[in-house]
Amino acid sequence: MQMIIIYHSGYGHTKIVAEHIQKGALQVTPDVGLLSVKEASAQFEFLHQADTLVFGCPTYMGTVSAEFKQFMETTGKFWYAQKWKNKFAAGFTNSSTLNGDKLNTLQQLSLFAAQHSMLWISTGILPKFENDQQMEAPNGLASYLGLMTLSDNATGAPNPPKGLETAELFGQRIAHITQQFKALNI
Repeated sequence: MQMIIIYHSGYGHTKIVAEHIQKGALQVTPDVGLLSVKEASAQFEFLHQADTLVFGCPTYMGTVSAEFKQFMETTGKFWYAQKWKNKFAAGFTNSSTLNGDKLNTLQQLSLFAAQHSMLWISTGILPKFENDQQMEAPNGLASYLGLMTLSDNATGAPNPPKGLETAELFGQRIAHITQQFKALNI
């Protein structure tokens, strides 16, 4: 099984999230790679061999970052051949506001996966409540389509975003689902 996390990170926050997804997935399988969109764009043959691709970027102005969009458009070179058909896909995004229209970014990532005929993995993580109060973790932002995290908008060294526990659980889920279907040998 091979899982590759492809991300763009403008200020470092989204990279931290990607690393925590990887950390969770590594608890299930040792075969988890982490590539920036620049690195991934130079290694499409490597991506074609993966079982699962996880896409992530910050939400800028209510949409995917320009760098991630450029990566998406570059895949048009092989889209017609459907080289990613029936691979698993999942997605995540980060922004510095509670909503920030992150859902739109996740919808764009899932539609991108659908264009490639991929199979989308949702978070599958319910929020936790104690005394009728929703807790920050897991899934404190109550996102189901993909992972949403929240960071400050500091321009210095990035502080860890909120939602990293959920990122690790999400990485575990993605790896478990991929592993289960690979075991079926379908």
